[in-house]
Amino acid sequence: MNKFARLSRRAFVASAGAAGIVGATGLAMPFYSRANARPSFTHGVQSGDVDATSGMVWTRTDRPARVMFEVSSTENFANATRLAPLNTLPDGDLTVKRLLTDLASDQDIFYRMTAADLADINTVSEPIVGRFRTAPASKRNIRFAWSGDTAGQGWGIDETGMKTYATMAKHTPDFFLHSGDTIYADGAMTDEVDLKDGTKWKNTVLIDEKRKVAETLDEYRGQWKYNLLDKNVLALNAICPTFFQWDDHEVTNNWSSSKNLMADERYTEKSIALLSARAGRAFHEMTPIRFTPAEPGRVYRKIAYGPLVDVFFLDMRSYRGPNGEAESMLDTLTPDARILGEEQIRWLKRELANSKATWKVIAADMPLGVVVWDNGKDKKGAEAVANGNNGSAKGRELEIADLLRFIKNAGIDNTVWLTADVHYTAAHYYNPDKAQFQDFNPFWEFVSGPLHSGTFGPNDLDMTFGPELKFIKAPSAEQGQNLPPSAGLQFFGLVDIDGASEQLTVRLMDRDDNELYKVTLDPVRAA
Repeated sequence: MNKFARLSRRAFVASAGAAGIVGATGLAMPFYSRANARPSFTHGVQSGDVDATSGMVWTRTDRPARVMFEVSSTENFANATRLAPLNTLPDGDLTVKRLLTDLASDQDIFYRMTAADLADINTVSEPIVGRFRTAPASKRNIRFAWSGDTAGQGWGIDETGMKTYATMAKHTPDFFLHSGDTIYADGAMTDEVDLKDGTKWKNTVLIDEKRKVAETLDEYRGQWKYNLLDKNVLALNAICPTFFQWDDHEVTNNWSSSKNLMADERYTEKSIALLSARAGRAFHEMTPIRFTPAEPGRVYRKIAYGPLVDVFFLDMRSYRGPNGEAESMLDTLTPDARILGEEQIRWLKRELANSKATWKVIAADMPLGVVVWDNGKDKKGAEAVANGNNGSAKGRELEIADLLRFIKNAGIDNTVWLTADVHYTAAHYYNPDKAQFQDFNPFWEFVSGPLHSGTFGPNDLDMTFGPELKFIKAPSAEQGQNLPPSAGLQFFGLVDIDGASEQLTVRLMDRDDNELYKVTLDPVRAA
């Protein structure tokens, strides 16, 4: 990242215009006092899926409105480009997002939105402003952050707020990769939680939608709106694009086609298919993810962020077979054994083979070799990839084995896997010499999270792909499980790619900005 980019972002955050990002949301003003006043923006701005020439932007209004857009390469919006307005309507929960196109590469982009009341078109809001930087067309330093797991296990917005987001913002990343469990739709919250030391955790911000599990479309939307009430989330969103993927808690814990809610008294709606459909719509409405015409609800995609890195976002949730014990031990790669699905695997192989970027970052919403049981009590069924038998590839491991073999045979170098999900941080080196399945080139997988949720772990490793544990930070036996964010074990990762040497450095960090582990990887050079 060049000096100009860092200073520009920090200057923007400190500017009056950026201060207005949070102020213009009206979050500090009771709704009743402005019900008949001008329109306002309720949940800040978001940007995402940025490449060298385009990027998505998002916002939400408090009433049906016509939203005007201006785009500029300068903070004062001199010579701004005005785009055709778009409408916010109740059937989309008053959200609006659009793709900004024809942008210059490696450029700070400022976007400004103003809302006119559709019932009184001459009544206009205060503007709201955000920024992002487009990907470079040539080699320069790149920095991005990643993590997962936001507002889970009953730990909501306390007096401090979601501090990890503020800590990440200090590093002025080019983008933030949210690895999944972006919300906890199945995690009802209470006003207070008793802690082991006799003190209380207080959710100082709480809305009705967070007091029960999400079932209706509006309740799923409310889960997203809750996160967007946090000052630290809003501030990061205003200056840094987020690249979203999803996992299970966007719907309900460990969901697959075999999930059975009949005995779960929290749910009156028992259909996983219907719940996941509602959750998927809310996910796309409430995030700046790009729209894929061929499959409108698709989450997997590639984002090219200049010549040094392509990011491949996997969806390890939507196309999986059942989480059952029998399926996890299948010897044949049937649809029931898959976790990515045939179409996504074909896409991934094709895009990896066609990638010209130095580094191929595979953003997975679940780790490969960490054992995550579907039934944790009885240690049965596979929720992730590993089945816990430490033997030859079976079940979902078959699909990953096929992918790793393809990467080796196709001569695809410099793959790095980034993931979250397990609520602790770790570095794994997958070594074929230590593996039961050995037909692959060694690679690294880095685990981070939670962002603002309970801390758990550590989990066992499955040796099918030979993971070597190079680093781990998780709760001790004395600390126990489901530690609150205030315990400090909240984690994120930073990736720096050097524009000159093309080396990739990964740092595992905690929410207090302590560096826990660091490793620098040299790129394999093409012959």
